This record gives sequence, structure tokens and C-alpha cells, in this order.
Amino acid sequence: MDSLIDYILRFGHLNTSEIASIKASATELQLKKGNYFSEAGAVPRQVGFVVQGVLRGCYYNQAGEDITRCFIAENSLAADYLNLESHQISTEYIQACTDCKLIVFSKAQWEGLSHSIAGWDIIKNKMVQLCMYQKSRKGPVVSQDASSRYLEFLKNYPEVMLRVPLRYIASYLGVTQQSLSRIRKNIS
Repeated sequence: MDSLIDYILRFGHLNTSEIASIKASATELQLKKGNYFSEAGAVPRQVGFVVQGVLRGCYYNQAGEDITRCFIAENSLAADYLNLESHQISTEYIQACTDCKLIVFSKAQWEGLSHSIAGWDIIKNKMVQLCMYQKSRKGPVVSQDASSRYLEFLKNYPEVMLRVPLRYIASYLGVTQQSLSRIRKNIS
């Protein structure tokens, strides 16, 4: 829970009772590798903070291929936030790439903190903006060649490379696993 509080304090000040309110609103969730934190076809109902492990945002394209859109590692929020806020059905999954430990708030708990913490909405908005910025800026640029996309991946996700299956990285980069192996061999 301390890592969550440290993260939140980057965005604003909290007093002791406000910290206690946050801790009382949160629950811990253990998520096994392969399990989903959020699923397509359902309205997202929770916000998570990754304490340990790596998640991925993914979807299935029209050909039924599993496409990785982003990775979410430690000290980051995990949520399909736009659909959570608008109460819309999600088209993406958030899946554990490794065994994960998260601190989770239901939508009601997350929003309810606004009633007990004076500056919560400002803090929350800053955290959500960072979360959405990280996901949007880390996507591979289609106009880059595969080697450039791989190098960009290494720069953006240095902690992920050795922790997740290569098929997820290949999917994220838009290449086959064989191509990824060749790229890695040529760059090494």
C-alpha cells in the first residue's frame, strides 16, 4: 500500500486522515498470469494500481488475431478509464502477462474519495492524465521500420522485455515472432 501512497503523493498533498481514507477504500488483488483485470464486452468497474507484475492492454482484430496495444508495469494505474467514466462497454482487455499484485478501487470507491479528500479530483485527474499519456505515447509508430519500433519499445519499456512472452512483444510491434527474433539477433 505504501507504493500507492507514494505514487499519489507525486500529484498532491494528503494529510494522515486522507491517507487512511484511501487505504480503507482499497483492496489488494492477486491476479495470475493470463487472467483478466478488465474484459471486452463488459463495462469496466475498477481502477487498479500495479504493485508487482506486468499487464497488457489488448484486443482481437477482425481476423481474430490477439493484438497487444500497451504494457502496464509497476507503479502505474491500470484501467480502461474512458469506458469506466462513461459507463460504456469496453472493446479491450487488460490481461496479466505475469503474476500480478494490484491495489484496486471499485468505481464507487474511487469516485467516493472526492467526498473525503478535498483535493482528490485534482490529484485523480493528474494521475489519469499521466496514465493516458503513457499509453498513447508508447504505441509503436506504423511508419517506422520494425527495427526502429523495437528500439523504441526497449526505450519505453525497459523493464518489460525479459518479463513477458515474446509473442506479446511481437504483437505490440506488429511483427511475427520470427521477425522479432531476427531483429533481436541483428541488433545484439
